[in-house]
Formats: sequence, structure tokens, C-alpha cells
Amino acid sequence: MFHEYIQYDATGLASLVARGEVNPAELLEAALARMAALDPDLGAVCLPMEAIARQRVQQPLQGSFAGVPFLLKDMGQDYAGVPSTQGCRALRHWIPERHDHFVERVLDAGLVVFGRTATPEFALKAETAPAIWEHPTRNPWDLSRTPGGSSGGAAAAVAAGIVPVAGASDGGGSIRIPSAWCGLFGLRPSRGRTPIGPHAGEHWEGATSQHVISRSVRDSARLLDVLAGSHVGDPFVIAPPSSSYVHALHRPPGRLRIGFCTRSPLGTPVHPSCVAAVEEAANLLESLGHAVEPAEPSIDGHALARSYITMYFGQVAAAVERAQRLSGARESAFELETRVLALLGRTISAGEYVSRHLEWNTCARALGAFFEGYDLYLTPTTAQPPHHLGELDTPPMQRLLARAVLACGAGRLLMISGMVDELVEKSLSRVPFTQLANLTGTPAMSVPMLWHAVEKDGPSLPFGVQFVARFGAENTLLQLAAQLELAHPWAHRRPPDPRRASHG
Repeated sequence: MFHEYIQYDATGLASLVARGEVNPAELLEAALARMAALDPDLGAVCLPMEAIARQRVQQPLQGSFAGVPFLLKDMGQDYAGVPSTQGCRALRHWIPERHDHFVERVLDAGLVVFGRTATPEFALKAETAPAIWEHPTRNPWDLSRTPGGSSGGAAAAVAAGIVPVAGASDGGGSIRIPSAWCGLFGLRPSRGRTPIGPHAGEHWEGATSQHVISRSVRDSARLLDVLAGSHVGDPFVIAPPSSSYVHALHRPPGRLRIGFCTRSPLGTPVHPSCVAAVEEAANLLESLGHAVEPAEPSIDGHALARSYITMYFGQVAAAVERAQRLSGARESAFELETRVLALLGRTISAGEYVSRHLEWNTCARALGAFFEGYDLYLTPTTAQPPHHLGELDTPPMQRLLARAVLACGAGRLLMISGMVDELVEKSLSRVPFTQLANLTGTPAMSVPMLWHAVEKDGPSLPFGVQFVARFGAENTLLQLAAQLELAHPWAHRRPPDPRRASHG
């Protein structure tokens, strides 16, 4: 077995394979052994693909990541012949007939896929505890807490060292949130930068981008080189960069103008450690020669949240309908919260949906105006530390009320009762900073910045900061990330071995 496996990032492992110092079968055995030892506590890998992976490493592998173990997200990264559940019981046995374009490019790069990682049902929550699986996904830094979502399984697997990098996607913060809560690097590319198809031309009205969660900046850059580019028929075609993203890492970003803000766009509380992470980042940026000052785009945070959540409701309704069409499942096969969201989606009129969607352009124009004066926008990635598992569960009385509403189909009553506003605040108050990039289609990243205990005698938890850039400016983000990684390293920080940690 390759005992030094967890000391290398994906780029480092690929170099060892290329030089003949280790072979793909040895790396796979190391990854499988680590998964077998750690995942019973973590719940990160929901669908192992051991037989497929063993067969693959017996074949000649080519590409920039030849022989490196890899995990796919169980949402939007379909692998032909393997169930793609999307965290939903209704789709437990749905098997796609062909690979997604994302998967095709992963395989072309020589990566060895040996499993799929857990996601909440339809990737709807910043917590990964879907009813389809026996156990929730746990945060390696504190097993009593969530790693976030929706790419929670991916983040837990990378943080625990099962893989150095894993497939992820981001429709409202689903790469950046778990990256921040697991002490990892997460880049959400611009709209159209990476493929979504062939099963869809866009996901969540173009709000979703596919990429990875990684431990190192260079892994994310090299994988963006692998993944970037459109296919025939894609609705969004973005201009390619002037040079590869890996080459960009060797150039300093220059003196950047960075506006920062720690105020929640919803006016809800922001944890002191989240604020402290931004303040530490601002001081570090100034020491590196960048111009940093308080500033924020002129955007109504509540209007942005309403426009996002309207899309969210409508997309849930469509996802439930599609899952029922594919599986023949009854509505009881879906989680209670999902059924309520789908009811709300069916209650919204087409006119209201379109009107809310038009507000995305208002946000994009305001953010564009902000970038006339600044290169980047800095915020906390999240407003709160990762919550304890079960902390956000719907109370029994609200569950009873939800069942009653579903029984009589009173979606309009919910819309006018004020409960939807409560739902919006509950859903987004912990993570109010990330949706802006999704609605505007701009690239954004979460960078590990601070480790701090939030409870007396509790473990130190990671806190990330978010940088948003103008459309198509992934190079700027990656160059700054590489600079921060050198000045403020994080890869050496590793969570405790889950086998010795308490579940709390």
C-alpha cells in the first residue's frame, strides 16, 4: 500500500505515476483502504464503485491526472450504468445510460472514479443528511457537525484525505460553503465555463456551475483546464482564457483593488469568527500590497434572496415531477420539506417566476458597476460556523402543519401567511453571501483563512472567506489564491482521525 498517499495533492500523485514511482493500482488501494477505515464515521461516499475502478486501473491510462483516485458528486455528474440518486429515495434505482460531459472529461484526464459522494435531496440544503442514506454526512473537523452542502460528501472526503480532490457543483454556494466549513479550497467557475450537459443545457436557470473541491489551488486550476469548454448546443459559450489556468498561477496577480464587507445582505447576525476571518484576510492582503477598503455593491439583499428562492421553489417542483416521471414514485417517496417546497413551486405563477428572474439582471448590472472600481469583492463565505447535526430539523409542530398544508394543497396560504419569509431567513441566514455569484453568473472562491474554537473546550473549526470576481475572471481568483496559499498555507492543517473522534 502507498503509505504516503495523503501527503500529496492530485497533481503530486499524478507526477509520481508519470515517473513510475507508484502505479494507479497502488493509489486506488490506498484510497479504498482509507475509505473503508474512515467513511463509516463520515458518511461521505454513498455509492462505492470499487469494481469499476479496479477494472480501470488495469488499463493504460493517459491524461494530466492519469491514475489519481477521484469521487463524483451524486448530483449532475452521471456515470453510465451507475445509479444517480440525487440524494432522493425515488431515484434510488435510476441508472443513466450515458456519461455526463463532466464525467467524460474527468475520464479523459485519466482520473480513476471509485465512488459517488453524498448530497442532500436534489442538492437543496447546506447540510448533507438525506433520508435515502442511513447516516448523515459528518464534518471531519467535528463529527457532531455538518460539513455543509450540497457538496458535503465531496468536502468531507477531501478533508479526511480519502481523495485529494472531488467533483462538486454550486447552485447557491454548494462548492464554497462546504469548502469553508471543511478548511478547503473551492472555486465556483463562471456561468458556461464548465459543461452541464447532455441531459440539460443549464441547471437552475444557469445558476449552477460544475467543478471540484480541493486541498490545493493548483489542483483546482489544472482541473479547470481539463473541464473548461463548451459542447455543441450549450446555451452559454464563454470566451476561453488567454492561457491555461495552470500557467496563470506562475504570474502574480498585480496590485488588486478589493472591496470588503462583513454585513449580511439580509441584515441577519454574522458570527464573530466569520468577521474575524475577513479582517485577517484584509490585513494579509494589505501586507501583500493590495488596496483593501470597505465597499459593497448596491444590491438589495432581500430582493436578491426572494428572486433566488422563487427560482429554488420552481426548480424543486420541476425536479419532483421529473423524478416521478423517471421512477413512477409517489409523492411520499420525497422528504417532507421537499414536498412543501414543490407545493410552493407549483403555487407560484409563471408571471411571478419570470418577474423574479428578471431581477437577476438588476443584480448583475449592480455588481458590474461595483467592478468598475474594484477587481474583487471580499466577504465571509458563510455567516455562521457549521451547525450541529439535527440543529435545523423542522420542529414536530411545524411538521404536522406542513403535512396538513400538503393534504389540502394550501400552497397559496403558505405564501401569504409569512411562513415563506421565515423559510427564506431560515434557509439563507447562515449562508447569505454566496447566492450573488450564482445569480450573476460570476466566478467566486472560498479560501481557508481562520481556525477557531466556537465552543469552550470545543475543537478548532475552519472559517473561509469568499472572493467574487467579474465575469470570466477565474485567472484573477486563482492567481490571488496561489499568492494567499503561499503566504498563509492551509494544506498542512488536517482534521483529527475520525476513528478517534467523538460523535458528540
